[in-house]
Amino acid sequence: MASGILGLGMGQAASLNSDLIEKLKTAERKSTVEPIEKRIENITSEKEVFTSISNKVSELLESIKPFDLFVSGGVTAFEQKSATTSGDSVTFDAADIKALKKGFTSVEVTQLAQKDVYQSNTVSSATKDAVINAGELVINGETFDTTNMTYAQLADSINAKTGMSASLEQVGTDSFRLVIKSEDTGLENNLNISGAASQALGYTTDGTTVNSTNHILEAKNMIAKVDGVEYNVSTNNITVDGLKITANKVGTSTINVVEDNSQVENQMKNFVTKYNELVALVDSEVFSVDSKIADKSSIRDVVNQIKAKLFGSYGEDGNKSVFNYGIELDKYGGLSIDSKKFNEAVQNDMAGLKDLFLGSAENKGLGTTIKESLDDMNFTGGALSTYESGMSAREVSLNSEKEKAEKALNAKYEQLALQFSAYGSLINQMESSFSGLKMLIQQSTSSN
Repeated sequence: MASGILGLGMGQAASLNSDLIEKLKTAERKSTVEPIEKRIENITSEKEVFTSISNKVSELLESIKPFDLFVSGGVTAFEQKSATTSGDSVTFDAADIKALKKGFTSVEVTQLAQKDVYQSNTVSSATKDAVINAGELVINGETFDTTNMTYAQLADSINAKTGMSASLEQVGTDSFRLVIKSEDTGLENNLNISGAASQALGYTTDGTTVNSTNHILEAKNMIAKVDGVEYNVSTNNITVDGLKITANKVGTSTINVVEDNSQVENQMKNFVTKYNELVALVDSEVFSVDSKIADKSSIRDVVNQIKAKLFGSYGEDGNKSVFNYGIELDKYGGLSIDSKKFNEAVQNDMAGLKDLFLGSAENKGLGTTIKESLDDMNFTGGALSTYESGMSAREVSLNSEKEKAEKALNAKYEQLALQFSAYGSLINQMESSFSGLKMLIQQSTSSN
């Protein structure tokens, strides 16, 4: 005999549970939400590839800067200079290599500039912590009243004034001196100390006459000759023909500045290398079926813009090309350099190379043009900036789309869960009613 009608009496309400809902929801999520998540993951991978390409563009930009007419913070590849020095009486430096003149320079230092330095008589720790009460101390017209003032307080008062400094120094086990110095070197910065307190402290012998014993360093100017020209200045630093000279001690030193073209080839090789790396990376993405780049034509345009500049004609007469100077194009679209031909140009046609790469403000050269083009790519509206903005916009749109799909899916199955709950209650009621009917049938059957 049948145990139920249309499944009634078999506990069908139990099958309408959360596990079934989750299975249905998971199945539908695969077709609605997961495709969006995959596209978001692709953008993450695309960003990584784009960052690699962008970094290669930045490296190429750095490599072309030595060939830019308007290079900032340095000199072009054609303005490099080197120097050989002898002697250690001075050190040489050049803040602006462009302003540095070629040739031999001799520096003879006969006197170093120095500060004016005075020390007080020695005092014990007890005395230096007690008030001075010795009247007025006058330094270069500045008056300091020592009444109710300790040595440390006097030092603080002196330090608050311009052109002088003071410090309380421990010079022995129980011995201290108040040392007063001019802030800067040179005769014009000497100290004039007077007053009753100056005699009491030992800076002067009668309030005005300098105590030579305690005048431990006398202000002096630097005296030196540079190529025979005598300098008598308050500092140990002078700049001559773009060359910064810092005197260290008495003596003679020399420097010989010459043009240095030894790095031009290496800098050009670096540009060629960085160009080839960028081309290889872009080609690998453009021609790969697995590439995550969504807009390959835009990425290809990055290289095309550079190529358009690279293969152009330059110079005052528009008759110069990189191919005239040993730069060659291989069958894969990469560059190579014929060192022999390029170095011949470095040695014999430097003006031509400058005309090709640097050009002028009115007629920009290859290096200047490429540098500007690479800069523009990162500006608003440029190839890289536009691509990056597009990726960000797509990512925002996809995240919004995913959020809406998730909400719709959750709402649908929340409603379904409510319906399942209602169905379950109804089935339970029907099964309960059926169980009574079943008992009547069983009793009727058994009585027969």
